[in-house]
Amino acid sequence: MNRNELPHPWQPTRRTFLKAALAAAGALSTAGLLSGCTGGVDPHVITLGSRLSDKNAKLGVQDVVGMFQQQTGAAVRINSVDSTSFQENVNNYLQGTPDDVFTWMSGYRMKYFADKGLVDDVSSVWQAHGSGFSDSFREASTGTDGRQYLVPFFYYPWAVFYRPSLWQQRGYAPPKTFDEWVALSKRMQSDGLTPIGFGVRDGWPPFGTFDYLDLRLNGVDFHRSLLAGDVSWTDNRVRSVFDTWREILPFHQPQPLGRKMSEAQQALLNKEVGMLVAGMFVAQSFPAGPDREDLDFFAFPELDSAVGTSAVEAPMDGFMMRKDPRNLGGAQQFLSFLTNADAAVAYAKQDPQAIPAHRDADLSSFPPLVQKSAALVQGAGSITQFLDRDTRPDFASVVMIPAMQQFLGNPNDVDGLVRSIERQKAAVFGQ
Repeated sequence: MNRNELPHPWQPTRRTFLKAALAAAGALSTAGLLSGCTGGVDPHVITLGSRLSDKNAKLGVQDVVGMFQQQTGAAVRINSVDSTSFQENVNNYLQGTPDDVFTWMSGYRMKYFADKGLVDDVSSVWQAHGSGFSDSFREASTGTDGRQYLVPFFYYPWAVFYRPSLWQQRGYAPPKTFDEWVALSKRMQSDGLTPIGFGVRDGWPPFGTFDYLDLRLNGVDFHRSLLAGDVSWTDNRVRSVFDTWREILPFHQPQPLGRKMSEAQQALLNKEVGMLVAGMFVAQSFPAGPDREDLDFFAFPELDSAVGTSAVEAPMDGFMMRKDPRNLGGAQQFLSFLTNADAAVAYAKQDPQAIPAHRDADLSSFPPLVQKSAALVQGAGSITQFLDRDTRPDFASVVMIPAMQQFLGNPNDVDGLVRSIERQKAAVFGQ
């Protein structure tokens, strides 16, 4: 099959479904790709498992660890693993000999390991140093037992990104409502410009558009209930999300299943598309200097004035502590250090996607794009994490990625789509 062709919708058998679900949860992880500390490590050394493995991210982690070591005299050993391998093997990692502290995500993915008893709570760190974080970040760091299990570090909001120089040249203005967005997209098409970049080969990128459409149409409470498995996917409110999405699909780059998100970001950089629904990570595709300075965003447009636009999708990353860490005192000392605004700022200076989670972080020396991103999240009425963080990982991987492919392959069969999702949801959530 040509990689640019839309595949037939995937319908798993029970056997393949269960096998894929276990893989998504990490139970079939390949041994050896991610290993933690060993018996040969000095017990006075703090070990850190990091999935922040991109070039800029690694530099940021090294700078933060260097600050901590200089200030405290403590020693930290970094175990850096590429993000995909880390995520695929994290379940085995935590059941083996994990590092004292490790980088991870907030939301459901944090709660999953807390519920399994594979991590220790960090409530004492929050009690002593948590005043620098918003209530939304506290909520995203709290497990089902009411204890905190994650120290927030940075976030990256999702929005609609564009290049101001191109828009100024064409006379475009950021839309505030969905109708204005549609009108702008039609104008771009008439000008010979593809309105919206779109690359879904990675599987997860369409989640951002789905999340925002649901948030703008149905509100944050419905969205969270839906992803928690408490609402039927055959609900008419879910159908309205896909119906609305279908309305704007003609404005997207064609044949998206053959295009990676990074290629869609490159198209935005090259001014081949007018805008892109993405996270702040898009800045990593823009070279520092004039190109990155020519990058801006607007909030995902309003669909219902009664719902508004106060909900913001802003996935948050932070640090967690393994169950019964070898160096408990050192781990707590390091986590306490990570609650300082200066530590998050040091990291964000290296990683252009990262916005420090600490409310007192001094962003005065950061580019306007970073300051605007921080203002967007700080002014949000509610914050969501992203579909694959706000629901079970097996549901996101096994059900929703194929469902997105099915929708893009046949956007006119919304009824069949939502019924298929609901059937598979029942197998995952045990309903």
